[in-house]
Amino acid sequence: MAWNDPGGSGPRDPWGGRGGDQGPPDLDESLRKLQSQLSGIFGRRGGGSGGGINLKVYAGVLAALIVGYGVWGIYTLDAQERGVVFRFGKAQDEVKLPGLHWNPPIIDRVETVVTTRLNEKSHNALMLTEDENIVDISMTAQYVINDPVSYLVQVNEPDKSVEHAMESALRHVVGSSTMDNVITEGRAALGSEVQERLQSYLNLYRTGLLVSTLNIDESGPPDQVQDAFDDVQKAKEDEARFVNEANAYLEKVVPEARGAAQRQLEEASAYRDRVLERARGEADRFTKLLKEYHLAEDVTRDRLYIDAIQSVLSQSSKIVVDVEGGNNLLYLPLDRLMQSSGTTGGVGESELRQLIDQIVSERLPATRRDTR
Repeated sequence: MAWNDPGGSGPRDPWGGRGGDQGPPDLDESLRKLQSQLSGIFGRRGGGSGGGINLKVYAGVLAALIVGYGVWGIYTLDAQERGVVFRFGKAQDEVKLPGLHWNPPIIDRVETVVTTRLNEKSHNALMLTEDENIVDISMTAQYVINDPVSYLVQVNEPDKSVEHAMESALRHVVGSSTMDNVITEGRAALGSEVQERLQSYLNLYRTGLLVSTLNIDESGPPDQVQDAFDDVQKAKEDEARFVNEANAYLEKVVPEARGAAQRQLEEASAYRDRVLERARGEADRFTKLLKEYHLAEDVTRDRLYIDAIQSVLSQSSKIVVDVEGGNNLLYLPLDRLMQSSGTTGGVGESELRQLIDQIVSERLPATRRDTR
């Protein structure tokens, strides 16, 4: 019969109370009824009112809970991941490596960190150099996580710390360098120095990060003074070009001058040696002639005279002949005579004598007639 069936002696509530009794339901009786229903569900033996749940049921439930708890704590780490265990909120020093692991749930909490992923951070700012010039520099840093425990525990925002450390390291290095080194040949060294200082800051902060590369993307004057800076750079290039041209001219002229000076010295030395040797030869010759002259004065004098006349006449193209029997002189221009005769080659001694005799014979009678 339903609890609200009017066929009974009175209305019934679901807890077994009578309609006339409006008090609260009996909790003990309600618990006993619930226990009876659960016992029926799990297969209770007997129907005594004071019996409890079967021990096997409790064991099964406990085993299921233990199995579920064990399965709940199983986790896997990929090859790129590392696990940091927090036991009751405290980080453990041991880092979990890739593979299958288990930790007690609720007691331990595992946070995974990707250590092989290459993170990138860019920064751009205006910097003041040592020579009080302003440069616009942009750089990019690439870094990885090499200490997962420090990365998760020591710093609240590691990526933000990287940005601040980049700013500090860049300002320190640029502030101790000149503008020419920052924007020209010192650019590569600047990047290495900034990377070294940035890594020292990150180690000091215990961020657990390792900077793999740092590149200076752009470095130059601000846009407002770019035109003036270009003019200065052009003037420096012109200066370097002029210096190179002057050095090239120096390298060309100085060796030539040294060579000419050395040639003159060699020629002077050769002339000196030649004159000295000739003088010594003339002195020896004169000494020998002097001995011969003392032995035969007339013969030696005539021989010297003949040799002198021969040396003089051999270099002259004109001959003057003293004609016997008068004071007239015959002038014989040999060069003109040779040209008029059409001779282009050399003239032998016999031909020359014949030519002279012919001229003398032609002019001698006329000369004698004039003298008469």
